[in-house]
Amino acid sequence: MFTLITVTLRTFKNFACKSAKTRYLSVLGVETSCDDTGIALLNENGEVLGNVLNSQQKFHTRYGGIIPPRAQDLHRAKIAEVFEHCMEEAKMTPDMLDAVGVTTRPGLPLSLLVGARFAKHIARKYKKPLVPVHHMEAHALQARMEQNIPFPFLCLLISGGHSQLVFVRSATEFLLLGESLDDAPGEAFDKIARRLRLFLISKYRYWNGGQAVEDAAKDAKNPTRFEFPLPLARERNCNFSFAGIKNNAFRNIRTAERQEGTPPDGIIYNYHDFCAGLLAAVSRHLMNRTQRALEFTLPWFGDAPRSLVVSGGVANNDYIFNDLAHLAEHYDCRAYRPSKKYCSDNGVMIAWNAIEQIKHDRSCMRFDYDAVSIQGKAALGVSKLDAVTEAGIKCKWVQASKWRGAQSPFEVAQ
Repeated sequence: MFTLITVTLRTFKNFACKSAKTRYLSVLGVETSCDDTGIALLNENGEVLGNVLNSQQKFHTRYGGIIPPRAQDLHRAKIAEVFEHCMEEAKMTPDMLDAVGVTTRPGLPLSLLVGARFAKHIARKYKKPLVPVHHMEAHALQARMEQNIPFPFLCLLISGGHSQLVFVRSATEFLLLGESLDDAPGEAFDKIARRLRLFLISKYRYWNGGQAVEDAAKDAKNPTRFEFPLPLARERNCNFSFAGIKNNAFRNIRTAERQEGTPPDGIIYNYHDFCAGLLAAVSRHLMNRTQRALEFTLPWFGDAPRSLVVSGGVANNDYIFNDLAHLAEHYDCRAYRPSKKYCSDNGVMIAWNAIEQIKHDRSCMRFDYDAVSIQGKAALGVSKLDAVTEAGIKCKWVQASKWRGAQSPFEVAQ
């Protein structure tokens, strides 16, 4: 009898130890930096236990852009419901969480405030640590959740609000190489698509501008019909400018409308060709600036494998990503991007960034909730903009697009 009890106790002890060893860190991610209310629950292995996203896109599309006060109202109305659905999907209760990650910077202040207050409420109620997350750092690290991408790597962040090139050395060390001087690519796509009136086509009514332009471009017959000059052609740095492309697009549209007599509720005949030319111009600009960043950072990689990560909402664009992957190949570099469902804003990327931070340094977990504040504008990493400009790197441009039909894989250096 004693032997049986001893064996039983040993078995239970071994099972308990085994269970304890397989207990993974579980982190909640709260994202409300713009117009998406996203909450997700992940474990440290990158397993998504729950993921719920409420998009406001259909609402804001009617007004031609995001209205911050209304975005805040919609976040407030939905955030508790999104949280409850996330926990139900994960089949967990809040007391089982190990930490709460939340976007605190950068973003729309009114929207950030809703997420930060809600995350603090959950953390305080269940006595969980809070992990503040930089929105763009979260985008940069997202691809590591699904793919084995070692540090360091070069990252191109392209979205509706940002266009940045950063060299990522660790979960908390970012070196800024280039940024947009004016519009972001997603913003330019949205404004141009609205001016082109693509929303009049039922298929594109609730699509964002980038999606509509990419889809319309697929049916182009003459992609070179419209001209789009290359921005910053003489500037030997890694900065971006999409205002010139946008303004040139507006001029092209006005000229075509006058020539065709397009009515106020109409679209120019050759809008497919226009979208193809626009997409090629944006892709070429992104490629050129990224190529210079690759040239600049080659010594930083050392003997480590070279990786280029493309993230943010515009990373969903297959034409642009394929061009960038083609560029990466010329530098013995592999290109990655998150799954399309994780390229745009979501709670998963916030939870994953919190996990990356915790693994790197557990001091990121904070219980001084009231000291955690939001920032509408926040720098990304340490600036190396001047160093890139001083290097003045001259490049032989890798040919970007199959639509331009160049015979040589290289263009003239600038």
